Amino acid sequence: MIAVIQLLSSIIGILKFVLIASAIMSWLMAFGIMNMNNQFVATVYSTLQKLTEPMLRPIRRFVPPLGGLDISFIILILALYFIDNFITRDLPGYLGL
Repeated sequence: MIAVIQLLSSIIGILKFVLIASAIMSWLMAFGIMNMNNQFVATVYSTLQKLTEPMLRPIRRFVPPLGGLDISFIILILALYFIDNFITRDLPGYLGL
């Protein structure tokens, strides 16, 4: 059971990394530091968007942008931190591990 908890925690860690990478890359694109003309940048950005959009879309349905600022990313990161905290610290105690 400990291995399952560690696996779930690792998956959540990877998801957090992908979300942060996607946010940083979108900011770099918005400020003109990176452009989509580079094939590698376009491929990485497209991959990150395909990985993050299915997680962010349900949140965006319920939480509209505030003054042009999309806070769905912040909500998802916080939710992942809370879930990871519950899985690694509280769940083993509830299961008697």
